[in-house]
Amino acid sequence: MLNVKSLTAAYGQSEVLHGLDLNVAPGEIVAIMGRNGMGKTTLMKTLMGIVPEKSGDVAVGDQALTGLKSHERVARGIAYVPQGRMIFSAMTVQENVETGLTVTGQSKVPNDIFELFPVLLEMKDRRGGNLSGGQQQQLAIARALASNPKVLLLDEPTEGIQPSIIRDMARTLRKIRDEKGLSIVVSEQVLSFALDVADRVMVIENGNFVHDSPRAGIDEAKVSKFLSV
Repeated sequence: MLNVKSLTAAYGQSEVLHGLDLNVAPGEIVAIMGRNGMGKTTLMKTLMGIVPEKSGDVAVGDQALTGLKSHERVARGIAYVPQGRMIFSAMTVQENVETGLTVTGQSKVPNDIFELFPVLLEMKDRRGGNLSGGQQQQLAIARALASNPKVLLLDEPTEGIQPSIIRDMARTLRKIRDEKGLSIVVSEQVLSFALDVADRVMVIENGNFVHDSPRAGIDEAKVSKFLSV
């Protein structure tokens, strides 16, 4: 569903991603792990067109995304939940989710989105800025789902969220995958969450993938070593 081939990206003269290959099957959840500064967020931003590709190809299904602007990529089936969530704090929950509808031509949020996040339904008239961190993260995911994507990208979704909410989030993401059949790529530093949610775990180090393992056969000690400073 997501096909990335020989992807390189740079900030000015400084190359950050060095020819990455990534293939995510329909309905697969892949966790990309790595320490800060190893390229996780740059990868997410490059897939979304926020950072331009230097070379390589990105496609969702048979739709080529290379060279397209972010909103054009959303229209072709990719959605992004950025690090720090970036919700609109002055807008209501309902209005935040509705901003995700722009590429679909719909004006009403599908009921199944609020069914996935009952707390948002209860709070739909509350301002986004008045929600807790965990609730804002749910809101950011709901907004991304409103664009009806085939591939969902989440950048460090557990950051600043308490452990009990992290467990709920893993369950919700698996439920989204099962009900909507989407592919999910999540960048993460918390190994327990990655093992909870992902079918496959990859490790990025200095802009290269250095480890790729199905969850069932993962060498936790080896992955932990990559994540320790």
